[in-house]
Amino acid sequence: MPEPGTDLDLPPVEDLLATAVRELGGAERPGQVSMATAVHDALAKGEHLAVQAGTGTGKSLAYLVPAIRHAADTRTAVVVSTATIALQRQLVDRDLPRLAEALDGVLPHKPEFAILKGRRNYLCRHKATVGMPEDEADQLFDPREVSATGRMVQRIQEWAEETETGDRDELVPGVSEQAWRQFSVSARECLGAQRCPSGAECFAELARERAGQVDVVVTNHALLAIDAMEEFALLPEHEVVVVDEAHELVDRVTTVVTDELSDAVVATAARRAGRVIEQHVADRLQEAAEDLQALLAAAPPGRVDELPQSLGMTLALVRDSAHACLTAMGPRNADRGADKDNPEQAALRRAAFTSLDEVHDTAVRMLDAFGAESEVDRAEVVWLEEGHGRVAPTLKVAPLSVGGMLGEKLFGERTVILTSATLALGGTFDGMAAQWGLDRDRKSKKGKWTGLDVGSPFDHARNGILYVARHLPPQGRDGLPEAYLEEISELVEAAGGRTLGLFSSMRAAKAATEALRDKLAVPLLCQGDDSTAQLVKKFAEDPETCLFGTLSLWQGVDVPGPSLTLVIIDRIPFPRPDDPLTSARQRHVAAKGGNGFMAVAATHAALLLAQGAGRLLRSMADRGVIAVLDPRLATARYSGFLLGSLPPYWRTTDPATVRAALRRLTAD
Repeated sequence: MPEPGTDLDLPPVEDLLATAVRELGGAERPGQVSMATAVHDALAKGEHLAVQAGTGTGKSLAYLVPAIRHAADTRTAVVVSTATIALQRQLVDRDLPRLAEALDGVLPHKPEFAILKGRRNYLCRHKATVGMPEDEADQLFDPREVSATGRMVQRIQEWAEETETGDRDELVPGVSEQAWRQFSVSARECLGAQRCPSGAECFAELARERAGQVDVVVTNHALLAIDAMEEFALLPEHEVVVVDEAHELVDRVTTVVTDELSDAVVATAARRAGRVIEQHVADRLQEAAEDLQALLAAAPPGRVDELPQSLGMTLALVRDSAHACLTAMGPRNADRGADKDNPEQAALRRAAFTSLDEVHDTAVRMLDAFGAESEVDRAEVVWLEEGHGRVAPTLKVAPLSVGGMLGEKLFGERTVILTSATLALGGTFDGMAAQWGLDRDRKSKKGKWTGLDVGSPFDHARNGILYVARHLPPQGRDGLPEAYLEEISELVEAAGGRTLGLFSSMRAAKAATEALRDKLAVPLLCQGDDSTAQLVKKFAEDPETCLFGTLSLWQGVDVPGPSLTLVIIDRIPFPRPDDPLTSARQRHVAAKGGNGFMAVAATHAALLLAQGAGRLLRSMADRGVIAVLDPRLATARYSGFLLGSLPPYWRTTDPATVRAALRRLTAD
């Protein structure tokens, strides 16, 4: 980057976009130009912007060009945040390198970029060198599993000697979380570059240093949230954030600010404390872990609306025992001068402080969650998640809304561009904006925002049909009725395979697969048969193959061409009625006078339904059918809201019309 204060005469954003499109061998798209201009104007005014850009718009280029121009103009980095690793890799490995080449010579310097991940994604040289005691409790492991983990550990050690980045994603094939944990630390566990003997060559610090010198920093929603919420900065200084896959932002932030307690978590804190304080003090926390284990094992899973006396006493015991351990450890920086002389002891203390803080603060947070006088005043929800296999029952706590945090910490401090193919639910941005914490009236300086739908280059009404099977009976809870299986079979036969089946549960996907695999004359794959990536690859390579699955396929499949002609959706993807967080949010909205079902459940369904429907048209040549088997999409009072969230496909409820259309497409 040039030095601040240099006068720059930069080309207009429209000219830069035209240059980029020409150099990359693309064609100008009106929606792309509109989006790039809107992003540029929003950055110039310091106002937030939400842009819905349908598949095929070229939205990555539409925000990257004005973002790079802004970085050159202000000499500050722009942060681009994504929800998925796939998009991060697309940006860093394909889009940004090609764009940098295209704009080289047009801007004052060749645009530079870097990817920045959470600290746990980088190998910790200090931990790899010193070696830390294992946190796992003594238990019987499968010898084969132990042997496999040992081989992974050896491979990490060999890789550590040659890696230049320490980035876990560069370790191929990958390793288990259990193996990687022995070589990584969280931001809270880290000693810090100044105190760590390996600080000068720390992979995470080098990545952050590199990120501070570039125009565009690519990160993920989780790291963006942590950077905004925590007192310590993880990202380089920035005034602009572009949030791609913005429909995922609320869920990813919610995950970051959700805390949990289990006997294993508390026992780990007790073991860590026992290495640096008198054992009898740590034993009190271990006893609290055992009490918690007995209590959670006997408690029913689900939402906890009122605090039972037994749970309150156990949480208070955990809180007080963790506090006693923290007190016994003394001031956090008491041994700072001795850190470099005994770095292993310093790391043990830091790890103990981190675990004890998390246990103590989570117990306090859970107890405080029950202090509200009424439902309107409630801020958080606590629930018990059922254990399975080696995973013990876990108590969790999450906020009923992250809008306040985002409104203050993200939108209050920076200019934010939010974009996705699916943002205007029911034809308006207001639902998503409310979840993000943006002002509904759009008038306050910090909350001023604009919504823009630039459409899609696809002719949805000409190239696609939305078929709702209105004649089918309502589904119960006992699996797919025979009429649904027959409907799926007839549609798949008419399409000659070429079908992506999106089901609301894995049970439904497997049931449909088992019932139809021998009946259909085409290959039928089901999620779980192999890795999702391999299944999608097989599906794309053989036009007659069908692929059935659930949640990750609703948003993660990009198969242009003849292999995907039919998308079947078994039912409207409402969240489960017994989902603790969703049900609590609905109740909270209703208590405040709103429509909890529409604000939470219907919005969730509309978002996922639109994402699923978006699997059909992935290129200008694609043709096909979206078949929704749930008759409620045609009959329920909320159907207009859901339909208004979908692209403008030609609609029908006539099964004969749809089957005839599929046969014609197959014959072409």
